[in-house]
Amino acid sequence: MSYFKEDAWWASPYNDLNEVKSLMTAGQKVEIHDATLRDGEQTPGVVFTKDDKVRIAEMLDQIGVERIEAGMPAVSKMDQDAIREISKKNLKAEIYTFARATRQDIDMAVDCGANGVVIEVPIGYPKLKYQFDWTWEKVFEKSADCINYAKSQGLKAVYFPYDTTRSRVEDLENLMAAIMKEAAPTSVGVVDTMGCAMPQTIEYLVKKMKKMTNDLPVEVHTHNDFGMAVATELAAIAAGASCVHSCINGLGERTGNASLEELMMCMKIMMDMPNDYKIEKLPQMCKEVEKISGVKLANNKPVAGIRNYTRESGIGIDLVVKQPLAMYATDPRYFGREGDIVLGKKSGKASIEYFLDKLNLSANAEQITSILAKVKEKGIEKRGLLTEEEFLDIYHAEV
Repeated sequence: MSYFKEDAWWASPYNDLNEVKSLMTAGQKVEIHDATLRDGEQTPGVVFTKDDKVRIAEMLDQIGVERIEAGMPAVSKMDQDAIREISKKNLKAEIYTFARATRQDIDMAVDCGANGVVIEVPIGYPKLKYQFDWTWEKVFEKSADCINYAKSQGLKAVYFPYDTTRSRVEDLENLMAAIMKEAAPTSVGVVDTMGCAMPQTIEYLVKKMKKMTNDLPVEVHTHNDFGMAVATELAAIAAGASCVHSCINGLGERTGNASLEELMMCMKIMMDMPNDYKIEKLPQMCKEVEKISGVKLANNKPVAGIRNYTRESGIGIDLVVKQPLAMYATDPRYFGREGDIVLGKKSGKASIEYFLDKLNLSANAEQITSILAKVKEKGIEKRGLLTEEEFLDIYHAEV
């Protein structure tokens, strides 16, 4: 019964049905490749210091991320120094760098002590047509030597034909046929650079990529332009992807990347995948990265939002504290938090009774009705929630 863990979570039992699980590639080991230190830092206005990068890498390692993209050495000396420092930490996670298709970038990855390298080349037709003025043959020409050189230097080579989801079919097929003939990488990416593919599209492309590469491990990297980054990566897992990319708090260019914490929760709880992720540590990590990055999380952000376990509606208010899993899919106590009851327009009598008990106050039924009416009026007037002081003012005026 993987959908249920006492005092932790209670997801949909339909997730566990054989009819549902049969839609997914069963039991495969899927790794997370986190790109917060590279793609996450590409969030406009975000700059991580060397110490920031080392700290974030340590947190990623502590929660069980298998691979950390520690940065792109070509960006700056500081990035190089940070990658070297992270590599020296002897973390459990493998350390990757991001590289252009040049031997110089491969040499920098080796010098920084990386285990692997993500080699980026464009294949999306808008990129080839308007940005680079390249053909697929030009992409292949730039790719082959770099892949082979990286492997000759002892690196794992992830071939990253970005903007994959906007490539022309013939370009992608011709490129991958040539790559597999002359320079087979360690793994290959399906990259939804503009976040514009449906989950079913990613599922199709993962299966297609595996066929084109004689079942080479396929990795998936998605963005969130249509709000589907995590959904598309879950579809990729179902199709047989062996690695999914993420960023903490969904950081990244434009609308960001697949959110690590959301992805990890889905893999652990809803997909019941074999891993040792310490999901109870996620909220703390997310809040720390929020401070480091300066990018504030939405109050209702999944996993780490401050209002995730807040309830204003009076219906079932007593269960928020007594039996949280009746009101939430995850128990806030599992994450070191607790259900929060607030007062406002949507409050009910049970909400008033809760606050009276909390503040060691008493009132009769008629007074409770009157207090509730005033609370609702105040919530409407403020267009928001009441403070404890405002509630006390109403109480003392009515009792």
